[in-house]
Amino acid sequence: MAEAYIIEAVRTPAGRRGGELSRVHPADLGAHVITALLNRVDVDPTDVDDVIFGCVDTVGPQAGDIARTSWLAAGFPEQVPGVTVDRQCGSSQQALHFAAQAVMSGTADVIVAGGVQNMSQVPIGSAMTAMPQVGSPFEGCEGWQHRYGDEEVNQFRAADLIAVRWDLSRRELEEYALQSHLRAITAIKEGRFDREIAPVNGVAADECPRPDTSAEKMAALQPLRPGGRTTAALSSQISDGASAVLVVSERAVREHKLTPRARVHHISARGSDPIYMLTAPIRATKYALERAGMSISDIDLFEINEAFASVALAWAKELKVDLARVNVNGGALALGHPIGATGTKLFTTLLHELERTGGRYGLQTMCEGGGQANVTIIERL
Repeated sequence: MAEAYIIEAVRTPAGRRGGELSRVHPADLGAHVITALLNRVDVDPTDVDDVIFGCVDTVGPQAGDIARTSWLAAGFPEQVPGVTVDRQCGSSQQALHFAAQAVMSGTADVIVAGGVQNMSQVPIGSAMTAMPQVGSPFEGCEGWQHRYGDEEVNQFRAADLIAVRWDLSRRELEEYALQSHLRAITAIKEGRFDREIAPVNGVAADECPRPDTSAEKMAALQPLRPGGRTTAALSSQISDGASAVLVVSERAVREHKLTPRARVHHISARGSDPIYMLTAPIRATKYALERAGMSISDIDLFEINEAFASVALAWAKELKVDLARVNVNGGALALGHPIGATGTKLFTTLLHELERTGGRYGLQTMCEGGGQANVTIIERL
């Protein structure tokens, strides 16, 4: 099978809710990373075959195919199309998968894959509440009701269910969350993100990490659900941002004299219980490693989206993953989770960290609404 190569990867800083990026139109955020991406490589924009972007809650300023409007807002040729993908939190990781599949199939040579989300302007769940008279997207769906009854479908409930099932105490969850902040603060101080970030309006660093956080402050927070273990400190931060990756074929490498930084070694997605919602990374990771003929020990670095502390810890506990190799520069608990952009945001960080540390293989996964998860394995070149 043909190879899919990664030439460049870039992201904006993650802006905190109501922060400096909150006033930027989502299409302009998307345009910013596309421009930054193509400024770093010697590829004529007319040679791009497609723009595939992830975005969730595509209403208001994020409606109308944000991949296309981002490309046009950047001033690039009208002949290049764009398409927007929604696999919930994994949307831009799926965009990367679709890009790799197009290249591997021989139907495309140069694709911009990425994602954008301005959660300050378009609050999470906006699409689900676009029709106020409907209380739930499952309301009136006979097939869903027959299969799952009136089970509450809620990410906060799911996070608590996972904590109970995998016997994760609140203290254990808080220790993990504090570590995420400390790792993120260290990464920022050491400039580990500098190469991957394209500053926006003078903002050159992630806004979300809290240098003043502590175990005592976390312990004082009330749970998000009565009797639950999950608090705001154990949940990913709402944020704004965009990210983009250039995926090309071997022919494009030759014709444009490009230098690949990595190759896509494996891509897949699996599903799991939609009530638990956030456990699919466990099944998806097992499946991906089996398909790739690899084991946990073959992977140098892992990125799992920290939608909630319980998600990452249950995954690591079930698969016996050494946390020293997981989210080494912090995760979404500290750095934010601009949902439609997070997939290629994490990928960008994974690629740069493999290069910084000299690792060979990196694995990325993330939980997604509906009980789904994507897995990407890349090999640094």
